[in-house]
Amino acid sequence: MDLVERARVERHSAVVDTAFRAYQADARGYVYFFFDRPDSGERTLVKADQIALQVFWQAPDKTRQRIVGLRDKKVLPTNIHYHLDHLTVVQDDFGDRIRIGDGDEVSDVLHPLAPGADSAYDYRLADSLSIRYGGGTEEVKVYEIRVRPRDPGAPGYIGSIFLDRTTAAIVRMSFTFTPSSYVDPYLDYIRISLDNALWMGRHWLPYRQEVELRREIPQLDFLVGSIIRGRFEIGPYVFNPQLPPQLFAGRGVTAAPEPDRRAFPFERGLFDDLEQDGLAPTPSLEEIRAEARRIVTDRALSGLAPVRLYFHSFSDGLRYDRAEGVFAGAGIDLRPLPSVQMRTSGGYAFGREKPSGSVTLQGAPARVVPVLEAYWDRLGDLGPFEAAAPLIRSLGATFASQDWLDPWFARGARLTLRGSRPGAGPSVAFRWERQASASDVLAGRGFPPVRPISEGNLAAIDARAPFPLPGAGSGSLDLTLARLGARTFASAVLRDRWTLDRPGDAWSVRADVSAGAATAETPVQELFLLGGRGTLPGFPFREFVGRGFWLARVEGTHPLLQPWVGIRATAALGATTFASASLPDGWEGAHDSGGVRASVGAGVSLGWDVIRLDVARGLGPGGLWEVIFSVDPRFRPWL
Repeated sequence: MDLVERARVERHSAVVDTAFRAYQADARGYVYFFFDRPDSGERTLVKADQIALQVFWQAPDKTRQRIVGLRDKKVLPTNIHYHLDHLTVVQDDFGDRIRIGDGDEVSDVLHPLAPGADSAYDYRLADSLSIRYGGGTEEVKVYEIRVRPRDPGAPGYIGSIFLDRTTAAIVRMSFTFTPSSYVDPYLDYIRISLDNALWMGRHWLPYRQEVELRREIPQLDFLVGSIIRGRFEIGPYVFNPQLPPQLFAGRGVTAAPEPDRRAFPFERGLFDDLEQDGLAPTPSLEEIRAEARRIVTDRALSGLAPVRLYFHSFSDGLRYDRAEGVFAGAGIDLRPLPSVQMRTSGGYAFGREKPSGSVTLQGAPARVVPVLEAYWDRLGDLGPFEAAAPLIRSLGATFASQDWLDPWFARGARLTLRGSRPGAGPSVAFRWERQASASDVLAGRGFPPVRPISEGNLAAIDARAPFPLPGAGSGSLDLTLARLGARTFASAVLRDRWTLDRPGDAWSVRADVSAGAATAETPVQELFLLGGRGTLPGFPFREFVGRGFWLARVEGTHPLLQPWVGIRATAALGATTFASASLPDGWEGAHDSGGVRASVGAGVSLGWDVIRLDVARGLGPGGLWEVIFSVDPRFRPWL
């Protein structure tokens, strides 16, 4: 507490260094707006902004900022407008009362070093460490003070303050807030990291700042959120410049005329910071989440409502296929414990005249996150590739008697152990389920017959290991070891992907290369299927079957009338091998590929390349023309 009191005195000292009367600095920043899907960790950029600021200070407490450069690019349609403080920097480590979003997001949270804060917060001396800035060689020794509110149900600061061991000045602040701090009911969380650097051997001034705000719909968990992430770097500084008195008159933030802002000569590109760090949370922001969880172990940290309506996707509410007929359902998202999230989902298939449902329990973010699922008559699909988004399948079933699905059903449970960020690290799952064939409840309406599967009780271990690839690519290896009845089998699938989608380039290109193999006792529902949309367009749907496969696909879009219309080109190459195995009755017409098969196609894209209409042709024997209506793969999980 002596250290905290020294920091408070240092922060509020009225003593003015006569050698330090003013400063001027430049700041450069990026603000990104994107969507995320929390169950997969996928993030989709919507809009990028780049900002240039002039920052001024004059003793004892006058501050001003001027926006001299501002440019933006919409990658997807949006009408978002930022609060002014999202486009500027914090010059004073926040005041005694922390406000964000002009008070619309966080309003009047007591600063942990404000007068009277002792009665609102608990402080703990957590660590003593050395840090250095900007690649410098000089180390600065600091103390880390962890801070938590005495009343977790009240608005408050949760995080750490790093103090200079010599002067007790603030070196870094890394923090989030209690749920009741959020004024906006859409807010899930706000995380902030402020770093200062030592100048003139005495003064700690802003150096780097990061903020991330995440929102969801208050009444609905649709597994989609919007995120605003800003990052600024401040410096170099000019000390004791002659600043005109009128500079500090009027508003605290002003802006150059729009033509001047647009014409500002930025030193870096609009997407350079994104290419360097990507859309994943930066290490600083990840540390804030982990630290807050250590400080407050018995409380939920989200500002969202504890009970919400839940849909995993649009098709969880309504879909139509030949195994279920019309299906309608809904779910509930709730938190029975602060560290446990529960999602329940259920519905009724009117064609089958049977219900189905699931319950998922997920632990709080940690190094290892357990996810326990129990499900009853979950709809499955054959093969390693999804042929179409569920909504597209329903449209096909309604208007074309084709749902691009090979359905079967499972009842059972699965325990998955994964890292704190879904999809970002290795995971292992233990699965037990009863697998059963589906039946065609829409017989006589022109649908292809439902393929039977090898029924029985399955016990399996599934492992997944993602890894980076050269050229900004990513890959994953999926391994399965399982036993179905008296049959023990194993399989491995390798998936690699490269995406070249820098806005402004002539083409956006996506390339996928996959391969897999399975042992001789593998049941038919675990075999690999190729053919038709999703794999080799221009051949009969999933005609090629095998215990081994490989597939290479590439597609590109060139904006013709940006962002409304683009032209597309696609190509695919692949093969399956069956190794003299046999298929059960009901799989008539299926066989291995008999060598390499290829297809090419062309088409148009509409509306930011979200909607696609392609025409493909299979090359060689059995090839045919195929028209494919689809959506950008990034949005398929929500459909």
